[in-house]
Amino acid sequence: MTVRRPQIKILPFSVIHTDNSFMSSLSAVSSIRSRPVLHYCLTFCKALIRLLFILAAVAILVFFILRLLPVDAAAMLLPPNGSADELQRLRAALGLDQPLLQQFLIWLKNLLHGNAGLSIRSGEEVSTLILSALPVTLQLVTLAILIGAGAGFISGVLAFRYRFTPVRNSLEVTNAMALSVPEFLWGILLMLVFGIGLRVSPFFGEVDPRLMVEQQTGFLLIDTLLSGNPAAFLNVLSHYLLPSLALALAIAPTLMRILYSSLNQIYASEYMRSARLRGLPERRLLLVHALRNAVLPALNLMSVQAGMLIGGTLLIEKIYGLQGIGSLMIDAINNQDLPVIQAVALVYAICVLMINQATEWLQHVLDPRAGV
Repeated sequence: MTVRRPQIKILPFSVIHTDNSFMSSLSAVSSIRSRPVLHYCLTFCKALIRLLFILAAVAILVFFILRLLPVDAAAMLLPPNGSADELQRLRAALGLDQPLLQQFLIWLKNLLHGNAGLSIRSGEEVSTLILSALPVTLQLVTLAILIGAGAGFISGVLAFRYRFTPVRNSLEVTNAMALSVPEFLWGILLMLVFGIGLRVSPFFGEVDPRLMVEQQTGFLLIDTLLSGNPAAFLNVLSHYLLPSLALALAIAPTLMRILYSSLNQIYASEYMRSARLRGLPERRLLLVHALRNAVLPALNLMSVQAGMLIGGTLLIEKIYGLQGIGSLMIDAINNQDLPVIQAVALVYAICVLMINQATEWLQHVLDPRAGV
């Protein structure tokens, strides 16, 4: 029996080098490698354009709605004994004698140059007031998100891990109690119990007035660390503890429910049953396979909750005597300070949009299939 050997045809090097299919495959590989970079650049540009359009819409909405109020900014800036001629000159200086569209374009042009106008109440530049108050609100919201997200995720995992035990029932009861109380009422209750009753935490202001903190960034938590003063850092942190906890209690219960529901759905899926049949430990199934997928819906919710959290700072900052954006907004509303109201509304919109965009990017990192 003879075995016929296969004949191999050897092509010349020139044929291989000039083969069109070979060159096209090389170009296809290079295009695939460059596609992610191009995709991220296009995604970033689209997100930036979308943010600019939304901010422009918010600016138009805020400006024209506030112009419907029966408030004359020039009359409020004028001294009580000012004459009608002085009022007209002041209106001309502020551009209030122009048509409404022209007023908006003047305001927008000044805003793009960093000039948000003067406060009617104090006469200070609005940008200075915002730069002084914004760090307080950002520190408060950041701590609240960290506490709320940590508590929500931990309680959600525990409720699912011990779903057939009394632990889950206890967490559900606690969750329902937390949801039934608004954040400003939590702020009052926490102040009465831990601040006034037990006296275990300060409850007014940002720092003990006896402590001198060198201002470097405007963020006291960062400034105390940069100055190498751990006692001052702990003092500032203790002042932020109760207000941030009051805000955190508004988002933790909802995060727990979403995470618990997502874990239930994922555990009922086919790939989780297959992973269990392969003999993977229950801890690995929960913390590695299930939790990574369950986090995505929770992140979606957290971006919405963070936007609501920024609005919740209005009352919490007033209750705890924190001079942040919320307190600035309430004072501006009480004094009908239109330039401050306009600027603070835009700052709120920018903060919410940035949080939403950061959440979308984080989702894309955890799951590249998710669109940004």
